Amino acid sequence: MRTQGEAATWFRGLVLVGALTSAHAIAAEAWNIPHEKAAVLKGRVVDALCQLKGRCAPDCGGGKRQLGLVLADGTFRLIAKGNVDFAGAVPDLIGYCGRDIEADGLLIENPAITVFFVQGVRTDPALPFTPTERFKAEWETRNGQAAEWWRADPQANRIIAEDGPFGIKGLLPKPKP
Repeated sequence: MRTQGEAATWFRGLVLVGALTSAHAIAAEAWNIPHEKAAVLKGRVVDALCQLKGRCAPDCGGGKRQLGLVLADGTFRLIAKGNVDFAGAVPDLIGYCGRDIEADGLLIENPAITVFFVQGVRTDPALPFTPTERFKAEWETRNGQAAEWWRADPQANRIIAEDGPFGIKGLLPKPKP
């Protein structure tokens, strides 16, 4: 039988073990996308176009190309999105080009295509995941704060003004009744 002091010490130890264990568990936030499942993928960050078509550029395209992960078994996973609404994860991953990482996020295994939405990255399993939110910080440095960056983006607004909302000049949405 434990004394009250021993029980308190045991409980504190249990809480500490739980805290340490949870820091290494999958932390991905569900987005309720059909076919999603939380996953931690371990692999090498690669230029997707280089991996799929052999059209390679130095340094994974220097931040101008889509990235992916090649897992230990050779499986390629396209990284389609980061943790910022409507933004990719390239700013968060480009510094890891050619390096092995762990990526925490949502694997979407839709029958049409399998993609990965990365929410956090790390190179050391002993450390917590770093959220993939660099896109927004970089965007705000260039453009200032905006509640909805995608509506305030000067480049997107210029393209819509030139080519219309569907990307085809003259093609407009039907008016709402």
